[in-house]
Amino acid sequence: MRTSRTLRRVAIIASAGLLASGGLVAGTLPAYAGHGPGYGHGQGKGPGHGHSKGKTLPEAVKVNKVVDHLEAFQAIADANGGNRQSGTPGYEAAADYVEYKLRKAGYDPVRQPFTYEQFVEGSTAFEQVTPTALPYVVGTEFDVVEYSGAGDVTAPIEAVDVNLEGDRASTSGCEAEDFAGFTAGSIALVQRGTCDFRVKVENAAAAGAVAAVIFNQGNGEDRSGLLLATLATPQVSIPTVGTTYALGETLALASAQEEVTVRVAVEASTRTVDTFNIIADTRKGNPDKTVVVGGHLDGVAEGPGINDNASGSAAILETAIQLAKTKGTPQNRVRFAFWGGEEDGLIGSTHYVEQLTEAEIQQHSANLNFDMVGSPNFVRFVYDGDGDAFGTAGPDGSAEIEALFTEWFASQGLASAPTEFSGRSDYKAFIDAGIPAGGLFSGAEGIKTEEEAALFGGTAGEAYDPCYHSECDTIENVSVEALDQFSDAIAHATATYADVKKHPGKGKGWGHGKGHGKGKGHPHPWHHSYGKHDGR
Repeated sequence: MRTSRTLRRVAIIASAGLLASGGLVAGTLPAYAGHGPGYGHGQGKGPGHGHSKGKTLPEAVKVNKVVDHLEAFQAIADANGGNRQSGTPGYEAAADYVEYKLRKAGYDPVRQPFTYEQFVEGSTAFEQVTPTALPYVVGTEFDVVEYSGAGDVTAPIEAVDVNLEGDRASTSGCEAEDFAGFTAGSIALVQRGTCDFRVKVENAAAAGAVAAVIFNQGNGEDRSGLLLATLATPQVSIPTVGTTYALGETLALASAQEEVTVRVAVEASTRTVDTFNIIADTRKGNPDKTVVVGGHLDGVAEGPGINDNASGSAAILETAIQLAKTKGTPQNRVRFAFWGGEEDGLIGSTHYVEQLTEAEIQQHSANLNFDMVGSPNFVRFVYDGDGDAFGTAGPDGSAEIEALFTEWFASQGLASAPTEFSGRSDYKAFIDAGIPAGGLFSGAEGIKTEEEAALFGGTAGEAYDPCYHSECDTIENVSVEALDQFSDAIAHATATYADVKKHPGKGKGWGHGKGHGKGKGHPHPWHHSYGKHDGR
């Protein structure tokens, strides 16, 4: 899961073209059929759509096998400097492992190369200088925003059009007019809300700000803690940090009463990284109706990244292996994708989508994204495809993906809850291109509420993953219970979208009953099936 909470951060600069070496190149991906009428949510139990040994795909995907993959990723990190970050030997070794397992299962995985500029952060500081000297704690009270400019400045801080009352609706810094009366040479204090962070920072720089401090919006528990953000490419001209709502509010109120001077110091540089995605297609299935089942393979520099996101990669890998063992025929091609550069700005998945032609974009059926599915203090979050919980729906067809997962969990006697399409994971490029998307998420740095603890168990008041983006994100940081439940859901969704038809053998399969009415917009190829923030 991408945020800015890394010591070595990455800019979102994909190369203008692909590397000349092997693998997929622009224009060579399969073409897919266009849009058409959709279908409803099917829940029937059908005969014989099943696994070669009479098992459904969720039954065939055993959690102990998923854990075996996690142990392999842990060993790879241990042998390669403690991490699997893109552009490192650890990532290369993890890719070799995935490719070996896929080939052994009968796939022909290929590498899709790309190049980008990695944002590397050095030392950083944020402190109040006057009227009282007060240092702030990095990683708790503030953090550098990805793609911040470099610099060390001390100046008065000025709040820009902030709203600390009521619903705290904010357009702070979104328009040049917000900076009317701003004193050039000061540090701009802006509040999250409405527009991308980059817009706020560029407007601040244009008004003469020597640095920018962005504080969280404060309009909910999930938008009150430490702001972890990215500015995307290219690197801005002024040093920029993000803070909690509480710290921003304190600075805004204090600076309204008297001059408050602060220091912002950021060391930052970039380096060129050559890396790749891994793509593997099922041998059968209509290429004109392809679903991309993906998760990121890379981790952060700080640790092995076992929950984030070896857990998603391992579940996808085992699903691919077991799907290949079925004697049934996928009616729709499944493309398994292991993205690179996610932690550095969703680079790999963005590149994948951007190199498609418009016709190819229209011909993708769906993207299923799995990023963190083993959090120790887990919740069962399903992306809010219909937008009824957070007000932002995915493209047509995303609601059906959400329904597939919520109905699956309900059928297992398990509660689930919606989570917003915040743009923090690899579904973003697909959604931006109009491709239906959805997926699962077991929680990252967010704090579990009392209501969530009552619904899912675990401990209220603690992070879903206390080792998120940290050295302690090891094999010991994974809930096998969560991994088991999420792996089953991933297998179920993959089987449903693949629309596997029965083989001549025995056994009950994952039947596809009658739908609950017709959908609209994007096509649903499964004829009887379940029909780091950059801103805002």
